[in-house]
Amino acid sequence: MAADALERALEALARKERTTAELERWLTGRGFEPEEVAAAIARLVEIGELDDARFARRYAEDKRELRGWGPERIRETLTARGLEAEPIEAALAGEAHGDQVERAVGLLERRGEALEGDASRGRALAYLVRRGYDSEVAYAAVRRCAAPGGA
Repeated sequence: MAADALERALEALARKERTTAELERWLTGRGFEPEEVAAAIARLVEIGELDDARFARRYAEDKRELRGWGPERIRETLTARGLEAEPIEAALAGEAHGDQVERAVGLLERRGEALEGDASRGRALAYLVRRGYDSEVAYAAVRRCAAPGGA
């Protein structure tokens, strides 16, 4: 039956990349015994089909580039998906403050709201914080966009 768990896990991973925790829950939900689940996961890790660090790195890259997410939102989502702190922090490391500000400025520009007055700047700041940017990055982006001549 352990071979069945491995086959099902490979099929699941072929459809959608998952974290170790997600795959464990998925297999358990399909009635596999804990020993079978553990054996299948160990084998998948051994052959490189299941790698939480790779998952975190790809996920972070995709969410940064495609959705404009900031590090805090990425961290929260990866934690909710069952990843440990180490692969999350490794995936988020190395992104410069300036790169985050540039991405946040791009989000505000695409949003298209003129940042004239405290209310519009406040809305822009709240928007960036919801997207996962820390307040320092959000303030820097709002200041750039609100400056005469914009970004």
